[in-house]
Amino acid sequence: MTHIHFIVNPISGKGKHDLTESYIKTFFPATQYEVTVHLTQRKRHAIELTKLALDQGASIIVACGGDGTIHEVATELVGKSVRFGIVPVGSGNGLASNLSIPKEIDKALELIRKQKVIAMDVGSLNGAYFFSNMGFGIDATIIEQYEKSGKRKLGSYIRAALNSAQQYKAKQMRVTYNGHTKNVNPLLLFISNSNEMGYSMSLTPKASLTDGLLDYLMVPKIGILKQLTFGLYVLVKKTEKFRRTDYVQTSKIEVEILNSPKNGVQIDGEYYEYDTHLFTIEVIQKSLQVIC
Repeated sequence: MTHIHFIVNPISGKGKHDLTESYIKTFFPATQYEVTVHLTQRKRHAIELTKLALDQGASIIVACGGDGTIHEVATELVGKSVRFGIVPVGSGNGLASNLSIPKEIDKALELIRKQKVIAMDVGSLNGAYFFSNMGFGIDATIIEQYEKSGKRKLGSYIRAALNSAQQYKAKQMRVTYNGHTKNVNPLLLFISNSNEMGYSMSLTPKASLTDGLLDYLMVPKIGILKQLTFGLYVLVKKTEKFRRTDYVQTSKIEVEILNSPKNGVQIDGEYYEYDTHLFTIEVIQKSLQVIC
């Protein structure tokens, strides 16, 4: 008997999905599966529900929601043998897309039933996990403004990006990787495990979830016209060709943010503040058993 726990965010995708307990159970015969469905009620509730599912002996735990729900559930499964499934019903769905998990709910549930598993790399920022990407530059400012808008739509993201382009103030940073140390003044300092951010956009199209490396992309502070030019490179997924770009694949990056004791960071599309200026980012190879 396979014990599957579904952790469902009922308001993901504006709450328009059909992920009821009765619907989910139609895909998993009771003779083979024991299915439990949990509904999240608040931010970080999925973490508590994942711990509960582990205590109850789950062999598969499925995150049904957007990037935030997926991040919360996956965080508790790093380094464990419990398999991780995704039903993407959020707005961005970057990690699910990179894993070739379909947006159609019925197809995603069928995929979970087949249980094809890969061992996926996970990123670590001062011990906190990320699965898609994280960043210290303008992307963190964009996410901060995007969250303040209260609307999880592509249009809201674009408005946040345009506002951030006008208001962003770069911070001096010292970056070390592969034995080299550089002082940088970045518009964008982006570190990725995945080749997609969501909404089919990518800053690191060469990134892989299984290569044991992180993709580091730094774009220095540039004028608005060059920012627009960089945006075109993003659209055609050729960011590493932009002449001002510093791009490398590596397993560990150290970042010191100078003259700034408190700093905002985006992690998997969520904004966090840290009371430190020192950050260590590294990859934990093949540490998440994900169904894809």
